[in-house]
Amino acid sequence: MRDVSAGGLFVATRLARAVGMRAEVDFLVQEGQIRAEATVRHAERGKGLGLKFTAVKEQDWPHLAALLTRLRHVARSHGKAKSQP
Repeated sequence: MRDVSAGGLFVATRLARAVGMRAEVDFLVQEGQIRAEATVRHAERGKGLGLKFTAVKEQDWPHLAALLTRLRHVARSHGKAKSQP
């Protein structure tokens, strides 16, 4: 997984999938399990797939929200570290 947002994610994979195909996503992060249904929005041959979430399990939404919060904090702290001399 390279990028993730509330709307979807990019999965690094060599597997080819056509735009519009449905996918089930199930991954475990320190915040907990996240299970979702998604649709392939774009594919980069040999690099991966951009998936748009079409449904996230209700009990997994808090885990996704917590993951996004953690990633935002990490991104901010890395940005501050780079901007300081």
